[in-house]
Amino acid sequence: MTGSVAVSKDGRQYRFVIPGTSTSCAAKESSPLLAYIVRRLFLMLVTLFGISVIIFVLLRIVPGNIVDILFAAAGYVDPADKANLERELGLDQPIVVQYLHWIGGLLRGDLGYSYVSEKPALDEILPRIPITARLAGLALLFSASIGIPLGVISAVKQGTRLDYALRVVSLSGLSLPSFWLGLLILMASVALFGTMPIFNPEPKTWTEAIAIYCVPAMAVGFRSAALTMRITRSSMLEILRQDFIRTARAKGASEASVNFHHALKNAILPVITVIGIEAAFLIGGLIVTETVFNIPGVARFLVEAIRWRDYPIVQNLVMMIAVVVVLANFTVDMLYAVFDPRIRYTD
Repeated sequence: MTGSVAVSKDGRQYRFVIPGTSTSCAAKESSPLLAYIVRRLFLMLVTLFGISVIIFVLLRIVPGNIVDILFAAAGYVDPADKANLERELGLDQPIVVQYLHWIGGLLRGDLGYSYVSEKPALDEILPRIPITARLAGLALLFSASIGIPLGVISAVKQGTRLDYALRVVSLSGLSLPSFWLGLLILMASVALFGTMPIFNPEPKTWTEAIAIYCVPAMAVGFRSAALTMRITRSSMLEILRQDFIRTARAKGASEASVNFHHALKNAILPVITVIGIEAAFLIGGLIVTETVFNIPGVARFLVEAIRWRDYPIVQNLVMMIAVVVVLANFTVDMLYAVFDPRIRYTD
């Protein structure tokens, strides 16, 4: 006989699982997780809808549009020509009609045309995505690979000179703006090598690729690495004081096993949260970094589009960034259950 039997004794429920019921139990356990994922996906859609409305309205209430900018640059204003241009761009329509037209095209994969270049917005955005993705990926890799090990070392060596030195480095990383650090790197490159790294979309050698991508990535990722190191240190110090750490040492476990297998494994959740947040807001640092290093990525293109009131470019880029932020938060929530088996998502 297979199944599960519930026995009540003194008002308490006892549940005995009989072999042969693993399939049904797994189905019951996966049902709350599936419901949680569906609910999160629905909330993600609601969040993206709210962001689309906010960015669309904010762009329209800012004084001036691209027609005003073009006529102001020309030095004259012909009301008839201005009205014709607004009609061609669809800016004379009610704001609700403009929003529905944009959302409808977005759902069909039609992002519209750039007001400045008169090219499809998708053709303007796609070539810049890999550039920014490489920079963001390298910056996250740098922050995680540097911040987590140094945070563990700082916690293990608490109160030593090494700990104080690492804390000074972390405070410096949190204090230095990324654009100032980027300018220092450029000045040092000119002073040492007589030149500065110039962006090349197709580097010929690996050293050129390092100079093009890794140097800006380290400039923007230094702050994230400093924050990751401080969070790792504080979380590790809290875990190292727990009773199960003393028990592991009493059983004869090595320091490496205690620090990395037992302590870091339990201290990693706050670090994952910080890395997820930094991944979501990394675009802010890339705007300045791409400008300083003259890199034609998405962040720099967004600033130029805002300056020219290029509505199709700005709206689609902001929505793309919003999707990245929402997916990053969702991924972090899912990683909690991976790194900590005690966490279970229920409806």
